[in-house]
Amino acid sequence: MFKTKKKTKGGKKKQKAADKPALSLKEELAQKRKATQARKELTGLVSKLIGGGLFLGMLLFFVGGIKLAAPGALGIIVLTLSYKYPRPALFAFVIYLPFAGTVIYILGNSPILQLAKDAFFVPFAIAVWQTCKQQKQPFLIPQTVKTPFLILFSCCMLTLLFINGGQQLNPRPGEVPIGLGILGLKVLIGYLPLITCVYYLIRTQQDFWWLSRLQILLIIVCCVLGMIQYFLLTKGVCKGTVGVEGDLLFKASLDSRCFVGGALLYTPEQGVIRLPGTFVAPWQWAWFLISCTFFTFATIFSDKSIIWRLIGLVALVLVFVNAVVCGQRISLALVPTCFVLLLLLTGQLANLKKFIPLGGALAVILVIALAANPTLVQDRIDSFMSRWNASPPQQFIVDQFEENWKAVDTPIGSGLGRATNSARILGSTKLVETYYPKVLYEVGITGVLAFLLFVTSLTIAGFKTYRTIKNPNLRTYGASMWVFVLFISYNTYYYPLDVDPVAVYYWFCAGIVFKLPVLDQQEIPEEPTVNTKGNKKRLHKK
Repeated sequence: MFKTKKKTKGGKKKQKAADKPALSLKEELAQKRKATQARKELTGLVSKLIGGGLFLGMLLFFVGGIKLAAPGALGIIVLTLSYKYPRPALFAFVIYLPFAGTVIYILGNSPILQLAKDAFFVPFAIAVWQTCKQQKQPFLIPQTVKTPFLILFSCCMLTLLFINGGQQLNPRPGEVPIGLGILGLKVLIGYLPLITCVYYLIRTQQDFWWLSRLQILLIIVCCVLGMIQYFLLTKGVCKGTVGVEGDLLFKASLDSRCFVGGALLYTPEQGVIRLPGTFVAPWQWAWFLISCTFFTFATIFSDKSIIWRLIGLVALVLVFVNAVVCGQRISLALVPTCFVLLLLLTGQLANLKKFIPLGGALAVILVIALAANPTLVQDRIDSFMSRWNASPPQQFIVDQFEENWKAVDTPIGSGLGRATNSARILGSTKLVETYYPKVLYEVGITGVLAFLLFVTSLTIAGFKTYRTIKNPNLRTYGASMWVFVLFISYNTYYYPLDVDPVAVYYWFCAGIVFKLPVLDQQEIPEEPTVNTKGNKKRLHKK
């Protein structure tokens, strides 16, 4: 499952293995039989799962209605297929993630659907872990972060056992402190295995480029849906925020939901707009757009196909436009900032051969787009400046640190999950709007230092790793992913590392960084050719 092909060492020129004999008739028949058997196995498994899912769904329907029956039936199918076929499950996980918010509300906003993406992730993570154990390969990637991770995990377990465990002995009515702590631990480091899954499940350069291009297509689709959402509101097809008074005029609501995504705020009379795009809430959409800056930049400057570079450019333009129209100030500020940061840290600003045509084309497109509606752009800039002046981010972060330093109960925190918004179903939680103060409140100063040690070791390992890549395209892509890891590791403004999509993309990008040097050492298979007997023969490099 994890085997990969490598280049032969030395400075000799690579030659095509044209002398490798074509497959014999017996070998071709054996391959066809194997493929047929695999199709029969898959068909049989799917049939059994559909039958089992329908049966379970009918049972759950009588217990909790369609809101429980539909997720239950789909869950058993997804869980089994994801465990049986981990590599397709990884791709399905990546596809589902940006549409999760839309799916959740289309299917009725069941609490189970909030964890639906884990139905993809957990089974294929278990499958990878079992394979690593069988083949005696390391599950924690890279090994240099093993000690910092164990320190962090130990700090978390101390908090879980002594703080959450102590609270469990005398819980408040309706609370499950241990469950709250387990969910808080899952939010903090639960997607760490995604690094390993990406590392082992992306086998070849073809897998990698397919995945990177899939990400670009997802960005384009999501951004187009976001634009449609915006136009439906401006044209009056969706009513937006109506029938409310006072503070509710400035709060996103599910009652205002339009076309895709979840909670939405649209009160043009008050000059306020907060769009969720395809996500549950507007600020998640903003961080999706910020994350997309890194993926689109990587494709524009590293994809080996000029067509896909141009498609990446289109995706980046859509990201910029959505950052303006969505009304989220943080995306308006950070999307262009991250683009400039990438130019500087990846060295593309000095690569004039690539930068001038692509950067020039981007500049022309953006100027035309912005000139088409200068009033809208000015409104967004004015809103950003007024917010900055009213509550400067640096002062906001300092205030949050001071408040939670005084509020935390012990040096090992007030309990895992106690400042995790998604865990509020299991107990009371405190709203902490910046990331490291939130970690401070949950696991104390020892946990904060341990987390900083871990992400620092991960960032340093990523830097050393991508610098070993020889292929310029893969090296640029790796550099872009590393900049994302660097940026998120030390970002404390709001808490994107706690929720989708950054909670997934952070570990996903780290996995790509550590896999690329392995892919760099692989052969690049040639296209199949046909010999004189009509048999297909694939050429490999020696």
